[in-house]
Amino acid sequence: KMKKKQSTKKRENMSAFRRSLFALSRRKFVDHPSAPRIAIAGVTGAVGQELLQLIENRRFPFRDIRFLASARSKGKVQRFMGRDITIEELDHDSFSDTDIAFFSCGGARSKQFAPSATKAGAIVIDNSSAYRMDPCVPLVVPEINARAALPSSSSDAGYIIANPNCSTIMLCLALWPLHQHAGIERVVVSTYQAASGAGLSAMQELEQQARDWVSGAPLTGCFGKQYIWNLFSHNSAVDADTGYNEEELKMVLETKKILSEAELGITATCIRVPVLRAHCESINVTLKQSVTVAQAREWLRSAPGVRLVDDRDNNCFPEPIMASFGDDCLIGRIRQDLSQTDNKGLEMFISCDQIRKGAALNAIQIAEFLIQEKIPLKG
Repeated sequence: KMKKKQSTKKRENMSAFRRSLFALSRRKFVDHPSAPRIAIAGVTGAVGQELLQLIENRRFPFRDIRFLASARSKGKVQRFMGRDITIEELDHDSFSDTDIAFFSCGGARSKQFAPSATKAGAIVIDNSSAYRMDPCVPLVVPEINARAALPSSSSDAGYIIANPNCSTIMLCLALWPLHQHAGIERVVVSTYQAASGAGLSAMQELEQQARDWVSGAPLTGCFGKQYIWNLFSHNSAVDADTGYNEEELKMVLETKKILSEAELGITATCIRVPVLRAHCESINVTLKQSVTVAQAREWLRSAPGVRLVDDRDNNCFPEPIMASFGDDCLIGRIRQDLSQTDNKGLEMFISCDQIRKGAALNAIQIAEFLIQEKIPLKG
């Protein structure tokens, strides 16, 4: 019995030793020897964690992965695909052995470190707003303009691809099929944005305020106001001259860029609502051609990345709880705008998971397209 216990203890110690060795080696995967080496900057955040789930669930091909975050997370170990990987501090030397770098660590850090990644030869897929309106940087929703993500020359130097704002992505998914078939003259959109759009801390705040409300405790949090049982104008800065906040201007400018329609008439109102995950939008569209509801439904039904939830008989339409953890943008409440003549006005209501298609999934799909197109990788 003593020998058996010693043998078992020895095996346990050896297993622990091997795990620690792997944690120190941080990242080696050899399942796809010709696949890209990838890095995730901002791995500890909500989008970073979603990226990890998608990489595993979609069997995204890679041969090497690196977890990067702030100094606070340096040295922590995260379990991923059955292995322990040590998180490293993001710095300018983090990308010497990286082909594709997913950035989801905020605009300031993207501006600070993305140039270092591209200088090292990596392709950066950036989830922040830092580069979206740069005329030299493609702003990509794969279902719409995937080919914009391809390198502009045969050079093997790295470059940046911008992931659009979450609310813009879902809006464009709904607009694109209509624009292809009938042309869009004007868009009026109002958003109902979940806590997930403000990150993990906002989601935790909403949950905590629910508990505090029940217990009678004071309601505090990152928004500086009551969030539970309340809604308020989006928490981005408001331009004193126009009255638009940053989120609204992002939607206006990014939509024009993605659709390649600089003269498109578009206005937005963005509101934060006490929903944990998945945004909603009410969209009013003025088309260049007359369109029936049946035509619009057919165009949307056959479009990639969207799913119709438009059951008038049972009053069943898109809801955040339906869209949460899903890949598709849900579209419903499709009807004629009675205030517009000649059947050129349409109304829609949509819902989409902000963390998933609004951020992580869109980034993964861009990378999948690059791999599919066999773009040259530096390694």
